[in-house]
Amino acid sequence: MWERIYRMLVKEFIQVLRDPRMKALIFVMPVIQLIMFGYAVTTDVDHIKTAVCDLDKSPQSRALIERFTASGYFTVVDNTDRPERLGELLDRGKVIMGIQINRGFADDLKSGRPAAIQTIIDGTDSNTGTVAMDYAQRITQEFSRARAAPIELTQLAQEQADPIELRSRAWFNPDLKSRYYNVPGVIAVVVLLISLLLTAMAIVREREIGTMEQLMVTPIQPFELILGKTLPFVLISFIDVLVVTFIGINWFNVPIQGSLWLLLFGAGLYLMSTIGIGLFISTISQTQQQALMSSFFFYLPAVLLSGFMFPISNMPEPAQWLTYLNPLRYFLVIIRDIFLKGSGLETLWPQFAALAVLGTALLLISSLRFKKRMI
Repeated sequence: MWERIYRMLVKEFIQVLRDPRMKALIFVMPVIQLIMFGYAVTTDVDHIKTAVCDLDKSPQSRALIERFTASGYFTVVDNTDRPERLGELLDRGKVIMGIQINRGFADDLKSGRPAAIQTIIDGTDSNTGTVAMDYAQRITQEFSRARAAPIELTQLAQEQADPIELRSRAWFNPDLKSRYYNVPGVIAVVVLLISLLLTAMAIVREREIGTMEQLMVTPIQPFELILGKTLPFVLISFIDVLVVTFIGINWFNVPIQGSLWLLLFGAGLYLMSTIGIGLFISTISQTQQQALMSSFFFYLPAVLLSGFMFPISNMPEPAQWLTYLNPLRYFLVIIRDIFLKGSGLETLWPQFAALAVLGTALLLISSLRFKKRMI
């Protein structure tokens, strides 16, 4: 039996690796996808195009504007003396935020009166607008505290301070970089796509070119054929996991706080599910085109219902129940917690158990259906 399985493994590796385009698809495409999505999939906002209308023209107003530009979050692309110009630039989409400082700003600061500035945000992109408002508020508060450094102003600020002081601290991702959260998710998504397509397309190709019938008349058993067809893709997928993880750590500088071996163990359980789904798709497809369309029919909903883009808790309840059948949901928790939190098996065992049950069930159902198709 092992000799026949070995021969099948050799055949599959030769079949997959003899085509230069297939080698590029397996080893180069995941790297390109990770780099592209790693940069593109981010909620960080910087270099926000800003227009300034400084009517006070005082050292204090200029110092405040310098704080905005020095932060790196804002880039001043237009200075104007006309407040209506801010509205024109926002209407045309030339800027995302407008800052207006009225006359008397410096006098209000010197006299201890509340000094107000106005920011106008383009809310078309709600995420960018919200982040820009938060940045502007933080910069203004820091400027206000710096101005209150002298003793008499410090005492005045303490008298007027709120009775509750909020001190925030972020764990696991102190700089709140969205890339640290998104890149591990992209790794899981890329591995899903590669393993799914490899399994579904390769088996259907055998049927489409007529070699499946030749294999069926050989002494090889259905179980041996299934192992021989799937194990090469498991090994190739593991190589892809290592490659994209290496890129994530060394290119994007995403720290991995947990055990790499635990991550590989979780990837193995995850691949059981993805290979099982690919095997099932191969049993319902007659051509490679059908297999490709069926793979993407599963892939897109799996990504949308995984929590990769949208929180599962915000989804309707029927959709939340459906996510329990999605292996990507569990592996996202595993890979993000191992990367950022350094979590171990004592914390992640529910996700590992769910992947083990789901992967075993999918492989069993797909193998039985595949065996039936062969018979």
